[in-house]
Amino acid sequence: MAVRRENLDSLYYRYSSSFSNDDLAELVAAADRLVRHFARLYTGGAAEDVMQAGREGLLKAVRRFDAGRGVAFSTYASHCIMGEIRHYIRREAAYYRPGVIKDLQHKIDAYVEAVVKEKGEPPGLAEIALCLNVKEEGIIETMRAGLVSLEEIDLKQIRSLSYESFRLPIEEKIWLEEAFSRLSRLQKKVVYLLFYRDLTQSQAGRLLGISQRHVSRILHKSLQQLAKILKV
Repeated sequence: MAVRRENLDSLYYRYSSSFSNDDLAELVAAADRLVRHFARLYTGGAAEDVMQAGREGLLKAVRRFDAGRGVAFSTYASHCIMGEIRHYIRREAAYYRPGVIKDLQHKIDAYVEAVVKEKGEPPGLAEIALCLNVKEEGIIETMRAGLVSLEEIDLKQIRSLSYESFRLPIEEKIWLEEAFSRLSRLQKKVVYLLFYRDLTQSQAGRLLGISQRHVSRILHKSLQQLAKILKV
């Protein structure tokens, strides 16, 4: 991070002693890079409305900070900035996100919060990418999901840095989920019962109220459809 924690802490204590508008303005200006960092991390950019949400988080930190808790102001401010930006995203997010992307967003969020708690400042993009085994460009595209339509997300950028044995890379999970989402409701139920609950075709048929032969036809059509979508 380009923001010096010590500088932010000293500016806060100077303002808390003077309550001068000039000192507050200097504190806000000094924290602007921190706000911008979180804005870019959580939305892939630094739009003014996101920046404003981050600044509101900073001002909340100024009002609520309690030095008696043994936490540095810069650490507390990071949590407040992060919280306001996340609140803004939840309020504004209006587009569909595949479950795999939601899960990755939660992992990014949890990792950033853990690092802030441990070190007092947020991790850089390269550190997040290395920890979660996802390309830096993929982290950016992941965090944009929900704020913009899926068509605007470059899903090809969301790729694993390296492949791990017995684990599907993130890009294949996304492709599979997208392909699965195009099946009919009955097709999804059949695939789920057969491959996720490991039922036989007869057992699945009894649960669905259809014959084993019907289950077999649905399965065959579903696999053909998935293969066509995935082009395998």
